Amino acid sequence: MGASQDSLGARTTLTVGDRDYEIFRVDVVPGAESLPFTHRILLENLLRTEDGSNVTEAQIRALGGWKAGAEPTEEIQFTPARVIMQDFTGVPVVVDLATMREAVVDLGGDPAKIEPLAPAELVIDHSVIADYFARPDAADLNTALEYERNRERYQFLRWGQGAFEEFKVVPPGTGIVHQVNIEHLARVIMARGGQAYPDTVVGTDSHTTMVNGLGVLGWGVGGIEAEAAMLGQPVSMLIPLVVGFKLSGELPVGATATDLVLTITEMLRKHGVVGKFVEFYGEGVGAVPLADRATIGNMSPEYGSTVAIFPIDAATVDYLRLTGRSEEQIASWRRTPRHRGSGTIPLTRRATRSTSSSTSARSCPRSPVPNVRRIACPSVMRSPPSSVRCMTSPSSPPPRSRRRSTGSRWRSGMVPLPSRRSLPAPTPRTLR
Repeated sequence: MGASQDSLGARTTLTVGDRDYEIFRVDVVPGAESLPFTHRILLENLLRTEDGSNVTEAQIRALGGWKAGAEPTEEIQFTPARVIMQDFTGVPVVVDLATMREAVVDLGGDPAKIEPLAPAELVIDHSVIADYFARPDAADLNTALEYERNRERYQFLRWGQGAFEEFKVVPPGTGIVHQVNIEHLARVIMARGGQAYPDTVVGTDSHTTMVNGLGVLGWGVGGIEAEAAMLGQPVSMLIPLVVGFKLSGELPVGATATDLVLTITEMLRKHGVVGKFVEFYGEGVGAVPLADRATIGNMSPEYGSTVAIFPIDAATVDYLRLTGRSEEQIASWRRTPRHRGSGTIPLTRRATRSTSSSTSARSCPRSPVPNVRRIACPSVMRSPPSSVRCMTSPSSPPPRSRRRSTGSRWRSGMVPLPSRRSLPAPTPRTLR
């Protein structure tokens, strides 16, 4: 990604410990102080990627001048910080990249120039079958059997991780993609190439929105869009409408997190949020544990919103520490917001949710922003490992051969996966 034209003079320096990072202040843009949280993230994205062609000063000013309640008309170009894929859609992407490298070689070029421009992470999460169960070593045996069954596939993926610097593979048996994303891969603040900026992501699964619980802006896209984003192409989108969901109080005794999530889902379906951004705010947000926030974000496809995001707060910091993020990463988050500008959050509409035991409807307070439509809604909320391993890779790609199948081509010259071993017979299944 080339340097920003910075037509509004937003570039400045952030010092965290003994390191300096280039950042872009959103408060230099007229109107930024009254933008919702998500739109400030989008604004910083435009300021950092302004090239005068895909991203222009006019787009930046249009986003700064966004009016709550106005129908979307202005188009912007959003460049996600990273891409996350699960195995079903990720493997074809790696095949495409390998094919492009072969084409470059045929044209006499340098295949190393075919490289993802945004970090891409592939999580193999739906592969392991429970052939073994009811025994302490079942997980290890099932994972070993998965490697045995799909050996060629994992050799190819391991080659891909070694061949592409910005491509990483999380092996089977580690966890579900969204779990791995929030526990290990999500940065909250990206530090890359001497810059610090909000972590944003597109993923090849509709429930990528689970990461919204961490305050990370992200949503699901198709495989072609994900591959384009990996290669540096921005996502074209209209400036979205925003629906605010106010939380107050705490979950009453006897109510569960499931009650909270399903009630919110029902309310948002009734309200109508398809294609919109939902932001949760209010004093009750602090009473929602991060696990519950992630679950609410995960349900975003069920009520139709593009994202359902929570603010970054003390609960986020506690979760980052719990999952082993570095203190430097946490410090960069603590220092970054004060350089980005702050203010009230205007929303297209506000939906309130009282989290006390009462189920009576209550209206939200008067909006600080004109033309914001408010709606009253009924009541329900609750009081309050080591880094992920990646597949080892060979130092060089396997040799090419046009006379062999794609599978045997990638198998040639591969550093072998862990040696085969004889596995016990799978646990017999009985019907009762």
